[in-house]
Amino acid sequence: MKKENKNQRTKLKKMTLAEKADRHDLYQQSVQNVVSEINMIDKTFESLTGRKALTLREDFCGTANTSCEWVGRRVRNTAFGVDLDEEVLNWGNRQNVSCLPKTSKKRIKLINEDVLKAKTPPVDAVIAMNFSYQIFKTRASLKEYFHTALCNLVDDGVFFLDAFGGYEAFRELEEATKYDNFTYIWDQHSYNPINGDITCFIHFKFPDGSKLKKAFVYNWRLWTLSELRELLTEAGFSRVTVYWEGTDEKTGEGNDVYLPSEIGDADAGWICYISAQK
Repeated sequence: MKKENKNQRTKLKKMTLAEKADRHDLYQQSVQNVVSEINMIDKTFESLTGRKALTLREDFCGTANTSCEWVGRRVRNTAFGVDLDEEVLNWGNRQNVSCLPKTSKKRIKLINEDVLKAKTPPVDAVIAMNFSYQIFKTRASLKEYFHTALCNLVDDGVFFLDAFGGYEAFRELEEATKYDNFTYIWDQHSYNPINGDITCFIHFKFPDGSKLKKAFVYNWRLWTLSELRELLTEAGFSRVTVYWEGTDEKTGEGNDVYLPSEIGDADAGWICYISAQK
């Protein structure tokens, strides 16, 4: 038994950092900022409705990191996380939900189902973040999803999503961002200007030179803001608002403050939020 454990330790030491890496953990560190995201949703919902949101449905929830942040905000907050990928939901259960206090665990439910079919009680807010809804590639299918989101809301409910664009969004390129123990690489691998299809990868590179290639693969349609606003309105939402990020005067970079706007900057790359009221 001791010899076997020693062999396991030796084998582990020989593994590269990429082989040891957990892609979901890396994703949460590099892609998500659930504190900032929930701050925006909480504040915006109250400004639109005059009350605090208590119930949340996170479509395409992945590891349910955002839902966990939500139930931790207030003792009355509840969340439903919906995702079709059983593997990522199981990871989220083990690594995120299991770490919550007992009282919080009771207020979150993960559902392994298609977002178009999953049944949940009407909620105050439905969210679809990290551009996940772009998996719907036709106007008909995306409009159907938006209508489903509408039907899952209470009478004064709000649907939140994010979007990205800019003239570099239509290019095939790679962008690397360094973190303490790894480098995150966003790879816009291919784009078809005829139908809007875009294929993107996320890779990770480590200090020992090893790489975790295609840790995540996305086959999307790159929707424009004008298309999204039109489809949300056609789906039945009464009011659609775009929240554009302000600029830090000293650095010229985004200041992480998103305000309602009808005019955006023609930047190389941008990310914004959208609210759609029932």
